[in-house]
Amino acid sequence: MKILITGTEGYIGARLAPWLAAAGHEVRGLDTGFYRDGCLYLDPLGLQVGPQTVYKDLRTVEVADFEGFDAVIHLAELSNDPLGQNRPDITFKINHEGSVRIATAAKKAGVKRFVYASSCSVYGVGTGDFLDETSPVNPQTAYAECKVLVERDLSALADDNFSVTFLRNATVYGPSPRMRFDIVLNDLSALAWIHKKIAMVSDGSPWRPIVHIEDVCEAMRCAAEAPADAVNRQVFNVGATSENYRVREIAQLVSEAFPGCEVSAGPPSKDNRSYRVTFDKIATRLPGFKARWTALQGAHEMRRLFERIDFDQSTYEYRAFTRLKQLKYLQRTHQIDDDLVWSAR
Repeated sequence: MKILITGTEGYIGARLAPWLAAAGHEVRGLDTGFYRDGCLYLDPLGLQVGPQTVYKDLRTVEVADFEGFDAVIHLAELSNDPLGQNRPDITFKINHEGSVRIATAAKKAGVKRFVYASSCSVYGVGTGDFLDETSPVNPQTAYAECKVLVERDLSALADDNFSVTFLRNATVYGPSPRMRFDIVLNDLSALAWIHKKIAMVSDGSPWRPIVHIEDVCEAMRCAAEAPADAVNRQVFNVGATSENYRVREIAQLVSEAFPGCEVSAGPPSKDNRSYRVTFDKIATRLPGFKARWTALQGAHEMRRLFERIDFDQSTYEYRAFTRLKQLKYLQRTHQIDDDLVWSAR
């Protein structure tokens, strides 16, 4: 299968492209290139089978960009709540309108399969009960609102010749060459390694489902390869039901993997996002998929990585590993403008 991945230079895309290539697919990439100057480590698999990538703003894609592809896996959006809240108007232009533009162009180009990376953040504030794919969505941020809108609009595009699948990923963790330390387990692991202490700014009571980056890559592979009638117009929460934790529980698990690390909590947070999610559907109805990682395994993996690459505070603080820092740097140095478009200068 010939697959185009949007966001090959991002956190997930940098792992997904060689993952799919190793499974025998012909992979190409499309990316804006915002994070190209950040590489935490060199991945031998990625060096061997890294995709050819076209650098282009997703707001300017054309039908020709998708011609000849069997499938598109769409990752390329502003990738978290802080980015989304920084400029909500631009977030809607990129994440909502840009994503619909990509899917529409792909369909016109004759692409048969479209896999969209959505998010469990669409659930926003839960009732305390476990939420499944039929539960009402309750987005609390521009980022999550865009996910809901894209799911709505792409569902309308789906038909017998254009299969669309929505993967609502839990909060992802784990190593990637295009690393992110603005997501919970990765950040807590870095603090545990550098400071031997995790000092939470809140009481850590909110619930979060989390998922290893390899399990996300595997879900995307399975969605791209599955019979169309098994995945068309289907929403799948991506993760494992056992991997729902309070944030303070994630901190405790991380401390187990980093001997000598102390954990302390702060006051209750004003952030009301808290939800638990069930992943029974993906475990039973996405052919070939099985979540394999636990949070504790992931924390041990992070410690091994830090040992191997001599990880230190300057690396942790490097702008490219925190998405909002990197975009603000590109704006401050006039490499991109206020609308997040590359400068002509």
